[in-house]
Amino acid sequence: MSTNKNSNKILWTIFLTILIDMLGVGILIPVFPMLVVPHSTFRVIPDSWTTAEGFIMLGWLLTCFPLAQFLCAPILGQLADRYGRRKILALSISGTCISYILFAIGIVSKNIPLMFISRALDGASGGNISVAQAVIGDISTPQNRAKNFGLIGMSFGIGFIMGPFLGGKLSDPAVVSWFNSSTPFWFAAILSFINVLLVLALLPETLKVASDKQIDLSKPFHNINKAFSTPGLRNIIPTTFLFNAGFTFFTTFWAVVLADEFGFSQGKIGNFYAYIGIMIVFAQGMIVRRLSGRVADFQILRISLFITGICVGVYYFIPFSHIGLIYLIPPFMALGNALTMAFSTALITRVTPANIRGEAMGISSSSSALAQAIPAMLAGYVAAHHAKLPILVGSLIILCGGLLFWLIFQPKQFDEMN
Repeated sequence: MSTNKNSNKILWTIFLTILIDMLGVGILIPVFPMLVVPHSTFRVIPDSWTTAEGFIMLGWLLTCFPLAQFLCAPILGQLADRYGRRKILALSISGTCISYILFAIGIVSKNIPLMFISRALDGASGGNISVAQAVIGDISTPQNRAKNFGLIGMSFGIGFIMGPFLGGKLSDPAVVSWFNSSTPFWFAAILSFINVLLVLALLPETLKVASDKQIDLSKPFHNINKAFSTPGLRNIIPTTFLFNAGFTFFTTFWAVVLADEFGFSQGKIGNFYAYIGIMIVFAQGMIVRRLSGRVADFQILRISLFITGICVGVYYFIPFSHIGLIYLIPPFMALGNALTMAFSTALITRVTPANIRGEAMGISSSSSALAQAIPAMLAGYVAAHHAKLPILVGSLIILCGGLLFWLIFQPKQFDEMN
């Protein structure tokens, strides 16, 4: 009984940790497009720059985080396997806290290089999600694994309800006269500091068998090879790579489309993403948890990937004259996204031995980070031709990921694994 209580304590601590972390991420969403779109009071790029040049700069700015995460997350995963989840989790969140402070200063001073440094620091210390996933993997059984990862997904959703909404309000001088474009980032820094205290105060160490391997600084590059060659992972990672790549094309520039082409303010962007968050919470809390243990993870993924890809594609074809249609898609897109995130992560942990689960999550994070870095970099150039074009590209890539999963994942190979 005490073991169950301890597991529940750990689970809910991680839930709150990721919730606070995702609040910080969600707060940024309404502000980012306003940094470059024309006629925005938040614009930080020089007046002589064109809209296309602003889009390209934004793409590179968004690339900094996943690129640094690609280089550093596997190293944090190794450190977590060797020195424990708790210490590394607190360390990585501390880096996130500092990065938000630097970004706030960069916005106020319109110091674009400092903004780039801030996002790179956040990415370098951004192994908190993969370490948190390793904690969940440590305490999960085969029967409740997807359910527990669904709880993580639900914390993502709640963060995306409250985060964008707060970001829109905290950056609006009409709400409080001294609010401005930097206020959400100061608030995110405070949240991250609270997150560090929460981990240190409430989270026990869950690592049972410490790794004695030397820390390999070249791990990020080896991980890409391992991701596509290791039995088990090679049957899943190529699909999650395409899913993350396609969804990054969408997430990188959909808020920009809302601001630039649909005329959304930062407040309306925040409200829209809050609505998506509500749909994600519903999908994670009501559907993922009900399906966990009842339907095989691979069977879910064979459908959910196509749901997500189709929903993203529909957004590309919505005309500006029918703005109301954008509110009809989130329930379906949230369902596909929630199912894919929860069951793909659960599937990775199921085919991974317990003593290298942290490393496996590091490999997965490397793949995910690279899958986000490349599209974020390219999306700016694609959007320079047409702001909506990254949406169509993202849809096609996700659909290719769904097709690939049907072709390469053979469930019989893993039926005997826990």
